[in-house]
Amino acid sequence: MTTTLRDIPQVQKLLLEPHIAALVDRFGQDDVRDAIRDRLAELRAAILNGQEVDVQRLASAETAGALEEQLARAAKPVLGPVINATGIIIHTNLGRAPLAPSVRAQIDAVAQGACGLEFDLKTGERGRRGQGATTLLRKLTGAEDALVVNNCAAAVLLALTGLAGGREVIASRGELVEIGGAFRMPDVIAQSGAFLREVGTTNKTRISDYAGAIGAETAVLLKSHTSNFRMVGFTETPDRAGLAALAKAHDVVLIEDLGSGILIDLAAHGLAREPVVRDVLKSGVDLVLFSGDKLLGGPQAGILAGRADLIAALRAHPMYRALRADKMTLAGLEATLRLYLAPNDPMQDIPVLQRLGCTLETLRARAEYIVQGAGEGLDLCIKESAAQVGAGAMPGTSLDSIAIAVRVPGQSAKETAARLRQADTPVVGRIKDGTLLLDMRSSGAEDTPGIVAALRGLVA
Repeated sequence: MTTTLRDIPQVQKLLLEPHIAALVDRFGQDDVRDAIRDRLAELRAAILNGQEVDVQRLASAETAGALEEQLARAAKPVLGPVINATGIIIHTNLGRAPLAPSVRAQIDAVAQGACGLEFDLKTGERGRRGQGATTLLRKLTGAEDALVVNNCAAAVLLALTGLAGGREVIASRGELVEIGGAFRMPDVIAQSGAFLREVGTTNKTRISDYAGAIGAETAVLLKSHTSNFRMVGFTETPDRAGLAALAKAHDVVLIEDLGSGILIDLAAHGLAREPVVRDVLKSGVDLVLFSGDKLLGGPQAGILAGRADLIAALRAHPMYRALRADKMTLAGLEATLRLYLAPNDPMQDIPVLQRLGCTLETLRARAEYIVQGAGEGLDLCIKESAAQVGAGAMPGTSLDSIAIAVRVPGQSAKETAARLRQADTPVVGRIKDGTLLLDMRSSGAEDTPGIVAALRGLVA
């Protein structure tokens, strides 16, 4: 007998079926009803296309099982843990810097209840937000004072609005960068209410270019780290000390947007040199801006460090309230900064730095452990690879790494990558030259069990 639309049962009747009623207790009636409606819509479309369907199976345990799987997937948080095996250590799309265990514990402790966010426990009076983090920032960078907002873009906007709104900002053409998410420095300057005056050329800017442009309306000389690209060849940029002397002579503010920002000399650990915040301030820069969740290795935050009078003016600016960091960000940042103090070793205790400095022998040993634990049925090969720092840090620099090449017989690399992304803890790799690679440098030792489980799931 041909199935017609009249044969499809009512939603309310299906909700009373024992197998489906059990789902209501677990997921709630509204979500189960919506899932049933989706299923019935599929059946109606099939009937209208002339297909034969068995509507009696709608009340079966099999259908209830399919609905349960659908509802369980929908109930999972959209934002959940992911294993970063892409080879990009600070991956913006995957949450940037992973946090150290002690940092996560401090965030959890603060999140559980009340905390002294703006309360001075010594005096019993109102305190200053972020006092713990700013005290540590002064100690670690040598800055007179510091301020924390929700990201580095916010730090740039606040600094220019508060110090140059309605006046002129002078910047090199070669530093008017665009970074991820269409963040363009000229647009931010315009949004701040300041007026941009470009100097120099794309590849060469000299101190004399700045000097010739300074006028009565000049408020800020802005220097920006190019972050996600590197210019080589016939280039020239003015040194910080020279710019600082020029700014001081004309009573204007020198601001440097470092983008990533680092508190220790990575060159001392065999890595590419990045400007150290303390050294930048020592050169005479008045205000340095940098991120919390890149090379610093903490939560997302924008940090402003430098002259006390400038920080005080920005702290009092109305825009600061809209951009300030919340209690969990401040707790995580303070806990991360403490890992830079003795007897801690930031190269071992901060996950981002640990990944940067991890030896190839350690990475290879972990890859071998994963391959041994993955079981049969997969074609796995350990090979040398090249990783990147990511998030605009150390542009053009690659790091030697170890990766596992994964192949499932009869399956394309793209299909295998998609299946790994559907694991209980999703694993995100990269495809290069038609081969799926799981890079060991961007993942951590704590990710090893999840990678093993995901690989086992490919042949389950």
